[in-house]
Amino acid sequence: MQHQKAIRVGLIGCGFYAQNHLHAWDYLKPRGVELVGVCDLDEDKAQLAAKEFGTNFYTNIDKMLALEDLDLIDIVTQAEHHKDLAFAVLEKGISAIVQKPFAPTLPECIEIVDKAKSSEAWLAVHENFRFSRVMRCVKEIITSGEIGDLNWGRLTFRTGFDIYKNQPYLANEKRFSILDSGIHILDLARFFFGEVERLHCETQKRNPRVVGEDTATIMLRHDTGAVTVVETTYQAKRLPDYFPQTLLEIEGTSGSILLKPDQVITVTANNKSYDRVIETPMLPWFSKEWCVSQEAVLNTNSHLIDCYRQGVDAEISGRDNLNTFALVEAAYDAASSNGSVQPLRFSG
Repeated sequence: MQHQKAIRVGLIGCGFYAQNHLHAWDYLKPRGVELVGVCDLDEDKAQLAAKEFGTNFYTNIDKMLALEDLDLIDIVTQAEHHKDLAFAVLEKGISAIVQKPFAPTLPECIEIVDKAKSSEAWLAVHENFRFSRVMRCVKEIITSGEIGDLNWGRLTFRTGFDIYKNQPYLANEKRFSILDSGIHILDLARFFFGEVERLHCETQKRNPRVVGEDTATIMLRHDTGAVTVVETTYQAKRLPDYFPQTLLEIEGTSGSILLKPDQVITVTANNKSYDRVIETPMLPWFSKEWCVSQEAVLNTNSHLIDCYRQGVDAEISGRDNLNTFALVEAAYDAASSNGSVQPLRFSG
């Protein structure tokens, strides 16, 4: 039996959420993944990650790129650094995975996609919500035709979770809720309902201690004629708080899907309804609070490795993600203009 060549992965950024990426790459070792180096400006963070996952550490990206034989770099830093880091990687012909949001603005995202094309390098964006077990199950039900053609939906991410405790920089972001959590929910709207013809958006800043909007309500009209409402906030006042779960209401011509708390899916079709409870297996590095998100990271990395090895675009390629980021830009434009905005559209 011929053994597959190991995919040699490097990771940039060893902060809070990057720990999930590190564990996922480590878990994928039996699939032919080798984590050969990690890099962070904070030497203590880099050294600690290297020690835990048995790899080399760097505080300088150029040094890591020069000394390691790398196939793929996973960039898990704050968005303001994504373009410069992606350029440094792609210019050497090394493939890249960029954490969402792809970059702070759509023009920067486009520049990264163009750089990958000119460098003939593979590029993906780590948009993980659509890879959670429960979202894949919802997609399967939709694709089966059980509830008919989709015509309306509500996708909700409402929490009062203290997101600032582990990611304090978010309180100072001028573009906050839509770009941080809303982008996930907008991507789900595309994933389930298809591309968007136009949208309207209202934003609020309910927490006086944050700089940007912490609440957004976005209404989208899709190419199919379906209408969806996307809600995102970190200022919900409710108990229990189901962070980090996303809840769904999806209606079609023949039935509906409700995704309720704790991953209970209620399907109504043919004048009958039934429940499906989606269980997330608890791997050793999962926590009860974050397990749905952590498994989504693992599933995303698994998909990306499969696509990279096959030499095909990922479902969440850089170019595909431009259409999700275009919804982010359109939402901010709509909020500032008090009008309806047609998002830019990018073809494959």
